[in-house]
Formats: sequence, structure tokens, C-alpha cells
Amino acid sequence: MSMLRLLRSTPRSLTRRLALAPASCPAFPRPRPYSTQGTRDQTPLGPSWRAGALFIATGLGLVWYFKSEKAKQIERKEQELAKASYGKARIGGPFSLITHDGKPFTQNDLVGKWSLIYFGFTHCPDICPEELDKMSEVVDAIDATFGQVVQPIFITCDPARDTPEQVAAYVKDFHPRLLGLTGAYDNIKAACKAYRVYFSTPPNTKPGDDYLVDHSIFFYLMDPQGEFVDAYGKSTTEAEVREKVAEAIKSWKPASSKSSS
Repeated sequence: MSMLRLLRSTPRSLTRRLALAPASCPAFPRPRPYSTQGTRDQTPLGPSWRAGALFIATGLGLVWYFKSEKAKQIERKEQELAKASYGKARIGGPFSLITHDGKPFTQNDLVGKWSLIYFGFTHCPDICPEELDKMSEVVDAIDATFGQVVQPIFITCDPARDTPEQVAAYVKDFHPRLLGLTGAYDNIKAACKAYRVYFSTPPNTKPGDDYLVDHSIFFYLMDPQGEFVDAYGKSTTEAEVREKVAEAIKSWKPASSKSSS
């Protein structure tokens, strides 16, 4: 079909637009070709690194919180079980050990002063030093208020390595009045049994071996008559222990009669 015939068959309005349109431009806009180039840079990749860090920190915080709460619940149950099962009169009892100076020490030597007693071992990497530091701070605070009425005591659960000389060097790192006690294995076992302290060492150990001792993490408050008053675990803060010990000292009244055997 010739161009003349095409123009004759086209409506005037369309013919006029075709005539006016530049030869180099299309009469209608063409669709833009689709391209994927550059879309990776324009599309967000997801949460930023800050959001990820916040998520991880929140998760770690929740894990720490639930572990801490679980430890506190276990400790409370152990204390309640000890008091319910044995009663105060069954915590503590006869024992025969030796001091870090090589002198004999029995339950009778507790009489006359308040005592804070902790069971541990000198090769303990962290928990024992932390608890002995806490106990030393409590003793200092009580000294400032009541005078030197509390005797801090450390009893080893590892007599194979904790000789009097080893214990003497160890207690120097803590309170100046901290008294270290050790002895034969059977005597240590009897003392731990009297205070309901669990401890376990690997079998067939030798004095030069490197090992850890699994043991209960409590220190005990005994009154001036050598009777059990309270026990404080790892989750009990120094301020809480200080407050409880001070309250016990202020409210204590000696029993009318006592057997020290």
C-alpha cells in the first residue's frame, strides 16, 4: 500500500500527529527494557549489623539471667533441705584437725567467738578465692562495727596436696586472721560430713598431680557456743552476708546449757 493511500485511510487527528512528529522520534514511547544490573546494590540485604549485635547481646543476657536464677533456686533448695532434714543442731559437730601452724584444732576451739567456716582447696582456680575474698570483706565490716568477734576459718577438702605449709602460704593472700585447717584424709572427711559438705577428688591421685576437687560452695556461720546459725552460698552477695551476720550477732542470746563434746 502506498503512503498516499495510507494517509487517506487514517483519521485526520492521527494523520496530523504523524505529520507533525519528528522523523527521528517514535510516535509512542517505547517500554524501557528490564535490566537486573544494579539491583543487588539497591535492595536491602536484611537487618543491619547493629540489629544483629543487639539480638546476640539480648540472647546472651537472657542465658546468663536464667542460669543465675537457676543457681539461686538450687542454692535455696539445698539450704532449705539442710535445715528441714537435719536442723541447726546437726550442722557442725566433732572434728580433729591441725592448723596451718601445725597446732591441733577441734570443735571446742570454736567456742568463745563467732566463726565463718569455708571448705575448699588451695589449687582452686577461681571460686574459692572469690568466696574467701567475700568472707574477708564481711569480717572486716563486722570488725568495724562489733570489734574482732568473728574468726574466719578455711578447711581444705584436698589433704593430699594441702599440707600445713601449703595452707599457710595460701591463707596469707586473704584475711590476716584467716585460720587454715588441714589433716589426714579420714579427719577431713569426718569434718566435711559433720558440716554436710560434699567433696570428691579423682581416684588414685598423687601429691604432685594436677586435678580439681568438686565440693559444696558454702561458708557457715557458727555462734560463740559452736552452734550452727546460717549458711551462705555463692549467689549470696557480700552485702547480704554482712547484713545477716550483723543481725545474728545483735539478736544472739547464749543457750542456757551446751555440750561441747
